[in-house]
Amino acid sequence: MRRALAVPLAAVLAASLLAAADPAKSPPPPQGDAVEVSVDAHAGLGTVHEAAYGANAAIWDSHMNDPEVARLYKRARIAAVRYPGGSYGDLYHWESHTAPGGTVAPDTGFDAFMGTVRKAGAQAVVIANYGTGTPEEAAGWVRYANVTKKYGVKYWEIGNELYGNGHYGATWEADDHADKSPAAYARNTLEFVRAMKAVDPTIKIGAVLTIPGSWPDGVVAAGDSANWNHTVIPVVAPEIDFFTVHWYPGTSIPDTTGDVAGLLASPPGLAEMLAQVRADVAALGGRDVPLALTEVASNIGRNTHAAGLFAADTYLTALENGVFTVDWFDTHNALEKVGTIDGETDYQDIGFLSLGQCADGVCEPPLNTPFPAYHGIEILQTAAGPGDSLVRAGSSQAKVAVHAVRQADGDLAVVMINKDPGTAYPVRLRYTGFTPSGRSPVTYTFTRGATALVRAEHGDAYTRTLPPYSITTMTVRAAKGPKPAPAPGTPTARAVPGGVTVSWPPAGPTADRYEVYRQTGTDTVPLGTTRGTSLTLRGLEPGASYTVNVLAGDRAGRLSRPSAPVTFTAPTPQDSTCAVRYRVTQGWGRGFTATVTVANRGADEVSDWTLAFRFPVAGERVSSGSGGTWTSEGQDVRVVPNEQTRTIPAGGSVTLGFVGANEGAYPSPTVFRLNGTVCSTL
Repeated sequence: MRRALAVPLAAVLAASLLAAADPAKSPPPPQGDAVEVSVDAHAGLGTVHEAAYGANAAIWDSHMNDPEVARLYKRARIAAVRYPGGSYGDLYHWESHTAPGGTVAPDTGFDAFMGTVRKAGAQAVVIANYGTGTPEEAAGWVRYANVTKKYGVKYWEIGNELYGNGHYGATWEADDHADKSPAAYARNTLEFVRAMKAVDPTIKIGAVLTIPGSWPDGVVAAGDSANWNHTVIPVVAPEIDFFTVHWYPGTSIPDTTGDVAGLLASPPGLAEMLAQVRADVAALGGRDVPLALTEVASNIGRNTHAAGLFAADTYLTALENGVFTVDWFDTHNALEKVGTIDGETDYQDIGFLSLGQCADGVCEPPLNTPFPAYHGIEILQTAAGPGDSLVRAGSSQAKVAVHAVRQADGDLAVVMINKDPGTAYPVRLRYTGFTPSGRSPVTYTFTRGATALVRAEHGDAYTRTLPPYSITTMTVRAAKGPKPAPAPGTPTARAVPGGVTVSWPPAGPTADRYEVYRQTGTDTVPLGTTRGTSLTLRGLEPGASYTVNVLAGDRAGRLSRPSAPVTFTAPTPQDSTCAVRYRVTQGWGRGFTATVTVANRGADEVSDWTLAFRFPVAGERVSSGSGGTWTSEGQDVRVVPNEQTRTIPAGGSVTLGFVGANEGAYPSPTVFRLNGTVCSTL
């Protein structure tokens, strides 16, 4: 077992005393039905990056470089710290340490910041000033950081939320460029990239994207031919190293009456949003560019226990879905409005450490006291560290979120988050591709009202009871045995006539064969076996999405850990008698418009037709349509023509349109059927 966490003895005793309160005063919580938890170690979701757990720091924060901050970063293994602070990135001039129009606190300069980063054992993520700066200024910062001072700053972003520069009507982000369009941002970003990499070609540079379901994603402004993402991605993808997105579920302003249950239910929606961004990047940029979630927090219950549950679930969800660093916004912020939400005092302070401020006769905890969000991040490093492999896990209870990690030393950690504030849940665990030893697992828990994590070592690998509103990490030791072959390298997929060929780098001389598995829900299904390093998959469902892993088997029959996943869409038939082009034409965060063009490739006209398709995610639906009569049931949509579109002549086409509504992601359908025939997708 590994990653033992040093928890202060006094804090553990205090938490234990709370837990051991008089049963007459604290009756045991009601217990729900047993929850089935499944972990499939064959279903790999990627590797935990060295910069996985991150936070934001800001130059207006006079306590950003307190020694206690560095200590708390290190305790939670915060490995990436972003500077100089959100929108201040487009105000800040590093050489003069000024931010015209903003507040700059004493002792917050770049060198002081790097001192804190180094003490914490972390690395910096630096925002180069796009809005009021120049490529030359950014290149000078790279030179100072990595040549003069030899800090080795690896990660740089070109500006912050530049879509808030006024081009779409809102002006929270400073931008002095005469042309504030996404096309201008894309062109200018390449100038920044080239100037900065001329100084240090080893750095990694990120560009700004919007996240689906959040304004202004999907908006096409006057004079533009496409929205922000569809404009920026094709231009910068060939030269950029990663893209950044931000996510703040809840209302756009601090909320003291919000839907906490909705907040806790939101991370699966983040997975859909990230999948849509990655699909757009692959389609428009021609390659898989990593993502960074460089700002995330909630506007609901910021300082309540729910924020801790949300933080833990969100970090792991993002890491499972192609994000290499997740950075909480932010370390310190400010008391905004004292209220009660979810039965707890909420200071509406978005920072995860207290500033010790007071308002209306109510004071925050003392300076640098961790809020629950900090503990929600802190507990993750007891389960998952750099180099560990994320694997798929699932739960039969919607209020119990589950994540799993195959640790580098062979053990397996399960992270279970009980989002029910009043019910304890017994869980029964089953494992695929992993055999537990007979030793008791090591657990860490974070429960409501606790100020520290509590460690225990008891029970077995198959049963556990989750307290209400809790995070539990359970590390299960692996049964001893011979080591299998190493995992194969990252696979790729390409369409070929009649199927898709998946290829991968070899796993080494002990690999006797390779097995390809498809992830389906929380399980895996074998698709084929080969002794080579590629396999053509046939008989795929047209338009269906496939996520597959490759495992190496040795001569004794032992299987390796899974490769990194590859996701692809099975091609639709190119020789179909019909073809469909689906295009989103406009969006506004919670709604969109789309056109659907249906082409008749057959020799005869088609009359009185029916077109059917299915939205990929449950949050999409048709609100109204034109060109026919639209009906929908759940994610399934059907349209029949009106008098004007009743007949599609041979070689001709008709175009329909609809207004859609979305809650979060709104990916495009991938398979269309005209009178039951699967059409080619254009």
